[in-house]
Amino acid sequence: MTAHTSDIEKEALASGPPRKAIIGPVAANVAFVMELTLVPLLLPAIQLHFDLSISELAWVFNSYGIAVAVGVLLGGWCGDAFNTRKVFGYGVAFFAAGSLIVAAADSFEMLIAGRILQGLGGGIFAPLVPLLLTRALPQRPGRALIVWGSISGYLAAFAPLFYGGFLGGDGWKTAFLFIAIIAAIALLVLNGSPSSRDPEPYTGPPADYSALFQARDLWVTFLYVFCTYGSITYYLFRLPVWLSENEVEAASIGFVLSIMWLTFSCLSTLLRNMVDSPHLGAIMFAAPLLIVAGFPLLYLGDNFLLLIASAVLVGSGLACSNAPSTQLILRFAPKGMSAVSTSLDITFARFGGIAAVALLAETEFAYAAVAIGLSCLAAAVCAFTANKGLADEG
Repeated sequence: MTAHTSDIEKEALASGPPRKAIIGPVAANVAFVMELTLVPLLLPAIQLHFDLSISELAWVFNSYGIAVAVGVLLGGWCGDAFNTRKVFGYGVAFFAAGSLIVAAADSFEMLIAGRILQGLGGGIFAPLVPLLLTRALPQRPGRALIVWGSISGYLAAFAPLFYGGFLGGDGWKTAFLFIAIIAAIALLVLNGSPSSRDPEPYTGPPADYSALFQARDLWVTFLYVFCTYGSITYYLFRLPVWLSENEVEAASIGFVLSIMWLTFSCLSTLLRNMVDSPHLGAIMFAAPLLIVAGFPLLYLGDNFLLLIASAVLVGSGLACSNAPSTQLILRFAPKGMSAVSTSLDITFARFGGIAAVALLAETEFAYAAVAIGLSCLAAAVCAFTANKGLADEG
């Protein structure tokens, strides 16, 4: 390292993290979250536009998820092995290009191709977002993660309301175009910052992946993510189905889901100064309790206020589990394997959701409630174990 480079880095540290180094990853994550929030609402319009069968429509949804699963592992490995910011940029570019292809699709095959490219790009850059943010704000990593989550949650909450109120018919094309534009802006913002470059690469011995499997507390946190996100994903799946069966209008369903995302964002904002403190363990422990408390309220009656209370509880559980679990994963990750650890974070979250929905989709509520309760109990035990490991480490 030259003296000139050292002076630049000292100046950057003195002036605080470059805003563009934070805004770029957050904007890209906003596009990623909007896809997650909007696509379930877009599927009926896509089915009508292309005259798709249910099985074909399932491929529109699942092709993206499969590509994300592949991209996450690829992005995690490349993020540790190569320049993290460049790998992130390639992922955002693929995601934007795939979104544009979907928006311009005039055939089912073109639609699937766009969804695969979009999912691959999203999988590549998504696990690198917390890594870039914590590097940009190393003194307060928890604050960076909580701001990231709350901003994404606010925009995700309003996206369904905006789509339902102003777009319809071929408006699904406009939605994908908008997602592509946000991703492109994120890429331009990050690349336009001369000070938003990778820190010094890890120069120790080559990554020993056996150390990854020996990190007990890391895998305990992965199990926590699997259980909490599995329960939340099942909630997101079951809520619209149950409301539709009870002839609740789509606009009301979107409103309840928006309340959940708004609760997540607001509570994340309130917790931003607590996730770097000894309260981390209590916050993580509260998450499964809040989640499991929200489920019975769905079935206690047709009172709309109970549905809102349920959404508030589950949204609060998501806020208490999101940034804290990511922070612990970064703390427990072996040296040189931060990116692959955050990619496994996303993988366990998705697998938890897939498992919960696959096993409980057609299960009666009484049995599903017991299963969710056991999952949340396991998450609570994992939270206690992981934070005990953090205390022993300190």
